[in-house]
Amino acid sequence: MPIRPSALRRKRPPGRVVASAAGWAAAEVEAALEVPADPAAAAFFDVDNTMMQGASIYYFARGLAKRKYFTSADLLRFAYQQARFRLLASEHAGTVSNAKSAALAFIAGWRVEDMERLCEEIFDELMADRIWAGTLALAQLHLDAGQRVWLVTAAPVELGRIIAARLGLTGAIGTVAEVEDGVYTGRLVGDLMHGPEKASAIRTLALAEGLDLARCAAYSDSVNDTPMLSTVGYAVAVNPDPALRREARKRGWEIRDFRTGRKAAKIAIPTALATGVVIGGFATATAMRKRRRRTPTQPTPETAPQA
Repeated sequence: MPIRPSALRRKRPPGRVVASAAGWAAAEVEAALEVPADPAAAAFFDVDNTMMQGASIYYFARGLAKRKYFTSADLLRFAYQQARFRLLASEHAGTVSNAKSAALAFIAGWRVEDMERLCEEIFDELMADRIWAGTLALAQLHLDAGQRVWLVTAAPVELGRIIAARLGLTGAIGTVAEVEDGVYTGRLVGDLMHGPEKASAIRTLALAEGLDLARCAAYSDSVNDTPMLSTVGYAVAVNPDPALRREARKRGWEIRDFRTGRKAAKIAIPTALATGVVIGGFATATAMRKRRRRTPTQPTPETAPQA
């Protein structure tokens, strides 16, 4: 069940007795401060370098490597593929299409409950301290106005949901892996949640939830999310890449940059290495390694040590 803004409002506990005039006055003020829900408006936040410093899937991969699900060499191959995608995806749509069949293949055979547990552990371990306070404050403004807030990410939707839950947001839209009997098949349901797919998913959600997109807002750092930003009435470029900064200035979109000198340099590497969209190269390398080098002592999702 999504976390609704109304659930965040302060309410008097059942059975509370107000024993004085001062108590009644306090209760009336408290009731007056409650913000009515605004069901027709919502906000959509990209995750990588928008809500979080760097890329969520990169930190997730680091967490898996730490737990011996694969080696540092696999992580480097994955990082290379992500850097290549980051540079080419906006110009070569085929890069995304070619990777679709391999994306998320590395979780084939995992149980959903194991994936969710790992997402929770790795978020708390590697991601929680990398949330941009400024972006989270923007999301809270929407919640305080009675609006719902969704994350929109190319990372697995399970990871997006964990991040949203940890931050007190409504929910997440992300790349969906096929599940049979509680186990991942390694195939996708639909397309990678990237570029135009984000815009399409937002329009579908708006139709289902009765949202007025002209009253909705979207936030992102990447020019690849121009379709998503163009879908809503209020677009904000957060920590924008150079191409998005130019596009935002041309279109009159607001620009928010929470990076400063050393901090911006610190996050540049993980952001460039992993966009959280294409896991194809990493998945292929990992699958090949498992076929060639699997031994009886190699960890599996069921037996790998927990942090």
